[in-house]
Amino acid sequence: MTLLEGLLWLTLNVYHEARSEPQIGQLAVAFVTLNRANEKGVPIKEVVQEPHQFSWTLNKDSYVPDDPKAFLECMHSVYLALQTNDFTQGATHFHRESVEPRWTASYTFLDQYGSHKFYK
Repeated sequence: MTLLEGLLWLTLNVYHEARSEPQIGQLAVAFVTLNRANEKGVPIKEVVQEPHQFSWTLNKDSYVPDDPKAFLECMHSVYLALQTNDFTQGATHFHRESVEPRWTASYTFLDQYGSHKFYK
């Protein structure tokens, strides 16, 4: 996988999971993706496309962003995440605050950024 391909998949994940979030929430989603890739020793694309890990990959007919301005803002957040220390304490999972998935019982809650709760 090329560097550009990794950046594209990281940005797509932030875009589809957190484009409506404040920048700190977008950064946190980027860190989760990066933390999973580092923990598993696999490319970002593989982390993003792993079945049942990110909701947007389950029901999308197309991965092409339909809001170019939001996509560029997410790309900026990815750039910042790559230049910043991970403030999520190594978070590897997140969910919207409006749901309470069963898997949270197996993880430690770390913090909330925007409307997402983060776990490790």
